Amino acid sequence: MSELYILRNQEGYFLGKQKDWLDGRDRGALYKTPHKDEAVNQMVEISARDFEQRIRVLPCEADEKGLPTLAQDDMPEPRPKRKPPATEREPGEPAPNEQD
Repeated sequence: MSELYILRNQEGYFLGKQKDWLDGRDRGALYKTPHKDEAVNQMVEISARDFEQRIRVLPCEADEKGLPTLAQDDMPEPRPKRKPPATEREPGEPAPNEQD
């Protein structure tokens, strides 16, 4: 096993590969790097864009697949699922929020 570095904010969420904050349930979607200096650089970039974020670099062990191992106690509450974007409607079909 090797050591990885991940980023966590003050709310307990982890930085994802797409620069969004995730609850860590999908470990493959997390931002991770074997280099501490890269993690620190990423932390500085995010803090510069959003100065309210309090981010820390967390070292963790990698499993056999190269994913970070996270203790169940480290997991924040799951984020609510987002609704998919509305699809285009057929001509004449009312919009979902239109009333009769």
